[in-house]
Amino acid sequence: MAEIKADTTQESRLTIAEADALNQRPDPKKRIASLDIFRGLTVALMILVDNAGGEWPKMGHAPWNGCNLADFVMPFFLFIVGMAIPLAFKRRNSREQAVKRIIFRTLKLLFWGLLLQGGYSHAPDKLSYGVDMTRIRWCGILQRIAFAYLIMALVEIFTKANEFKDLPTGSLSIFRFYCWQWLAGACVLLVYLAALYGTYVPHWQYEVQNTDSSDYGKIFTVECGVRGKLDPPCNAVGFIDRKILGINHMYQHPAWRRTKACTANSPHEGPLRLSAPSWCQAPFEPEGILSYICVTSGTAALVFSAIYVLVDIWGLKWMFLPLAWIGMNAMLVYVMAAEGIFAAFINGWYYDYPHNTLVRYLALPFSHYLYFLL
Repeated sequence: MAEIKADTTQESRLTIAEADALNQRPDPKKRIASLDIFRGLTVALMILVDNAGGEWPKMGHAPWNGCNLADFVMPFFLFIVGMAIPLAFKRRNSREQAVKRIIFRTLKLLFWGLLLQGGYSHAPDKLSYGVDMTRIRWCGILQRIAFAYLIMALVEIFTKANEFKDLPTGSLSIFRFYCWQWLAGACVLLVYLAALYGTYVPHWQYEVQNTDSSDYGKIFTVECGVRGKLDPPCNAVGFIDRKILGINHMYQHPAWRRTKACTANSPHEGPLRLSAPSWCQAPFEPEGILSYICVTSGTAALVFSAIYVLVDIWGLKWMFLPLAWIGMNAMLVYVMAAEGIFAAFINGWYYDYPHNTLVRYLALPFSHYLYFLL
């Protein structure tokens, strides 16, 4: 009887210990404050460069070489997506459910990307909607993020078999634990570099699609016939995009029009030089090479580390509450503010004639105030 009593007591202690462990288990729906704040900072940065980049060139995209403030936005988003993937699926119930969730999120990003950046919405400049399907942009920012998310999330699901408690010790443990992810990234990088420097780029033609241009409808020929060049007209990335996407489905307003070769107002936008090269009005999807990847991803890691120390270690979350709210509602803010939907809604209410809008009455006093300060 004594032995039975002892076993019962031990069992009850184990049950209590298990219950305490369950009570102390982290909430799977609990958000990481520093990640939300970093996401909110990136959305706010995107809104800033979209609205101020035209006035201050250092805020806008670099015309070609270099890295300005706007060039950090998309890499920051990709960094955030990459961090969120293992956090979102570390408590997955099954691989099938995880794959369904990945596909659903990818389709959602593609939908918003095509709707907002495919050419359907002309806000806030024009209060009109609709896109010619022969010229829709397939690979805007959201679409590229969606494809990157789809590939890397599937790699995460199908390669990671261990739990964090099984993480090996040692200075190289993170490389051993994520060896398949590192291998996948290395393969993508090698394929990209091989295509970038090894693909032959022939001569190509394009038709000017900008209706505001005096050359609208004209067909220009760009002479290349080279391999391994990184200049605007003859790089392999543009050639591959033209073959896969089709030249009519690429970005029609690339930043390279602000280069010194294209305009005398460089780095600002301006009329084309009389001696401007034939490629200045050609479409192009913005890309980046290995050095750009290293600089922007390293900067993202430093910025997030600083936010993590301030928020999750020092407990200064209250200082970043607006950014935290933006980060938790990133898609809403992106749709309403960054893509001009909110501005278009306000701009759509006018009195007597279309230019007499509420935005005009709000903007004039604000601009005079800024002029007085400066």
